Amino acid sequence: MSARVNAFGQPIGPALPDWTPRPRPPRTPMAGRFCRVVPLDAEAHAAGLFATYSAAPDRRNWSYLPDEMPESEVEFRARLEARAASEDPLFHTILDPATGAPLGIASYLRIDPGNGVIEVGHLHFGPGLQRSPASTEAMALMMARAFDELSYRRYEWKCDSLNAPSRAAALRLGFTFEGIFRNAVVVKGRSRDTAWFSITDTEWPQVRAGFAAWLDPANFDADGRQLRGLAELRAAAG
Repeated sequence: MSARVNAFGQPIGPALPDWTPRPRPPRTPMAGRFCRVVPLDAEAHAAGLFATYSAAPDRRNWSYLPDEMPESEVEFRARLEARAASEDPLFHTILDPATGAPLGIASYLRIDPGNGVIEVGHLHFGPGLQRSPASTEAMALMMARAFDELSYRRYEWKCDSLNAPSRAAALRLGFTFEGIFRNAVVVKGRSRDTAWFSITDTEWPQVRAGFAAWLDPANFDADGRQLRGLAELRAAAG
């Protein structure tokens, strides 16, 4: 709670005397050790993304997405062309840095420069990206752009309240659970309650330190297995 009060003795929030609207995220690549995150290019990425999504053993990863798996690469390419042209959401493809193969999709959305708020979403990771160092690094790169490069104040994650893997991923990555918006939206003809999570600019330094420690090569054994978990390393950085 803020200790500031106005002339009437009412509590008010912290002052932001130098605040100015934040820039919008640029359409430029973000590079890490395990992945590259680049603006979505339908011509370059459609075939690879369609192949990686088709390699999944079933379509359970589409259950909580707003659309379904397309029946053909042609249909999928048309969908990606529309997404590549979008400014908000601003879609990105996560690439294997060695081969350039597309591994999944992520986006910035609900971009609010005036208030310094931005959301990450439309996450769809192919089988090779799920539960991998690259998936964690991709999220760290996108957070770093929002906080370090663009100086946003708040970074959001939202998901279907019934999507247990997504909720667990948000907590692992350092987001704070804020609550449930009941009957928030209608998706695929059904009602969805939405779980809200966030990281603020004051929390980001500890979250960033946790990512740096987890992604350090010294944190992985010869078989590529982590030695210490992300939550443990984030707590140690506090």
